[in-house]
Amino acid sequence: MSPANSAWSNVMAIAKRELAGYFASPVAYVFIVIFLLLTGFFTFNVANFFEASEASLRGFFYWHPWLYLFLVPAIGMRLWSEERRQGTIELLLTLPVTPWQAILGKFLASWAFLAIALALTFPIWITVNYLGDPDNGAIIAGYVGSLLLAGAYLAITCMTSALTRNQVIAFILAVVVCFLMMMAGYSAVTDFIARWLSPGAVDTVASFSTITHFDPFSQKGLIELRDVVFFVSVMAFALFTTGVIIRAHRGG
Repeated sequence: MSPANSAWSNVMAIAKRELAGYFASPVAYVFIVIFLLLTGFFTFNVANFFEASEASLRGFFYWHPWLYLFLVPAIGMRLWSEERRQGTIELLLTLPVTPWQAILGKFLASWAFLAIALALTFPIWITVNYLGDPDNGAIIAGYVGSLLLAGAYLAITCMTSALTRNQVIAFILAVVVCFLMMMAGYSAVTDFIARWLSPGAVDTVASFSTITHFDPFSQKGLIELRDVVFFVSVMAFALFTTGVIIRAHRGG
């Protein structure tokens, strides 16, 4: 087996173990039920799905950044905090796997779990197709954007989880970082910082907003390369930083 195949086998072995671990406890089922209930509530009640007279899921996707702001850190906060608290991180890093393989495996397992939760919202998609003739291409774009957004939040949570043994602290740090990245794109924030910064600097700050890059997926039904690159870059940077933290912990 080539080194590349061996490395990928290690990643997938860790991912399968972690994913199976989710469904071995009630946590996964509780999360999925809460996620489905909240998405249904915000779509049909808060977004007034039936009164909108529009065959689309814009209202459904509009609330995803806010739902993920709390639900994704709740899933990801244990990834490394629990390993550090129980002292199993040392055991994991003594196995014939590299830190990046462990990081990627854990991340992919959690991301796959979030993808499963997102896929289970298919009754909402069936409902909108039953009631009207929506642009299913736009809906697919919304799902792609939602999954990328969840991945970005999850990678940030991996990073904060590696920083501390305390899951609650990891959760709070992740929520704060994700919230700041969300708010950077809102007009109220950009108008406020425009008093002190140049227009170019304001645009730069806004370009780091997850909302700015999620809206083309969710509200316009567009999959643009720059938005995909943004979310992938956030994931890559956060996971790279996670690796730096874990290597520093192992070195210490």
